[in-house]
Amino acid sequence: MFAETFLLFSFVMITLHNFLKQQNCDSHLARLMGEVIPDAMVKIRAAIDVQTGEYAGTENVSGDQQLALDVQCNDIIKAACRDSGLVHSFASEEEEAQVALQEDALFTVCTDPLDGSSLANVNFAVGTIVGVYPAGELKGRSAGEQIAACFAVYGPRTTLMLTVGDGTHAFTLAPDGNFYIEKERIKIQEEAKYFAPGNLRAAAERDEYLQLVNSWIKKKMTLRYSGGMVPDINHTFIKGSGIFCYPGFSEMPQGKLRLLFECAPMAQLVEQAGGLALDGAAQPILSQKIEAYAQPTQIFIGSKKTVEEACNKML
Repeated sequence: MFAETFLLFSFVMITLHNFLKQQNCDSHLARLMGEVIPDAMVKIRAAIDVQTGEYAGTENVSGDQQLALDVQCNDIIKAACRDSGLVHSFASEEEEAQVALQEDALFTVCTDPLDGSSLANVNFAVGTIVGVYPAGELKGRSAGEQIAACFAVYGPRTTLMLTVGDGTHAFTLAPDGNFYIEKERIKIQEEAKYFAPGNLRAAAERDEYLQLVNSWIKKKMTLRYSGGMVPDINHTFIKGSGIFCYPGFSEMPQGKLRLLFECAPMAQLVEQAGGLALDGAAQPILSQKIEAYAQPTQIFIGSKKTVEEACNKML
C-alpha cells in the first residue's frame, strides 16, 4: 500500500528542480537551489537523526558553543557548495569569515546550517537557512541584493520553503530523496492570528514589549512559539498568518539573530509571500547594509499590518 501511494505521489507531483525549470529560472540557479542545496539538506537530515548532542569544544563567531552537529552540518553544506562548481564563496554562522571556493563561479551562499541546534537535544524541530547573492564580497552590500533564499524544517516531515524572486513555494521531501512541490505562491494574510514572541526576557525591562505581548493575548491570538526561528516562521507560512519577533534589551541591544544568516533570508521569503520584515527602528530588514558577518538585528516579521502595528508600539 505504501509503495502504491508513493508511486501515485511521484506521478502527480513535480520535483523541485523541475519546478524551477518550469518557472524559467536561470539554469545555474535552478541547479544550485533545486539540486545542490536540497541534496545537502537531505544529508543534514540524516545527520540529525543519529546525533548524540555532544559539544565540539569550540565557539562560533558569535560566541555560541558549537555542537558537533553544528560543525558537521556546516561541513556538509560547504562541501556541497564547493563540489558544485557554482559557488564563488561561502559564509556561515559557523565560520569566522567568508570562505573562497571558486573564483569564476556565479554565486555567494550564506547559511545558518542548523538553526536552533540546541533544540535538537530535546527533539524539537530545527532547520537550515540559506541566502544566495551574486558572487562577491558580502560586506557593504544590502540584504535586499539576495537573489534566492530557502529554509528546510527537520520535524516529523522534512519540508523546504523557497523563493528565487517570484513568489514563495513549499516542498516536501519524499522517500525517494527528492523534494516535491506541495504549494505554490503561498500568501500571508495582512493580520496575524498567531504570535511567536522571542526573547521574552526583554519584557522584564521593556514595558512596551510586555504591553505588546499582553495586547496579543487580549485579542485572543494563539501563541505558537517553539524557541526556533525556522519552525515558528514556517508556521506562519503554513497557516498563512502570524508574527514572529525578537527585540533587543540591555544585554543584547540588537537581539541575537544575525542579519546575514537568519533575518535577511527569512525577510526575502516572507516578503515574497506578501508579508513584511522590519527591524527595531521599523525599517525594512532588506534595506540594511551588511557591515559584519555576525551583525545582529532586531526583527518583527510576518503578517504585514500586525508587523507594522507591533513596531509602532515598540518605538
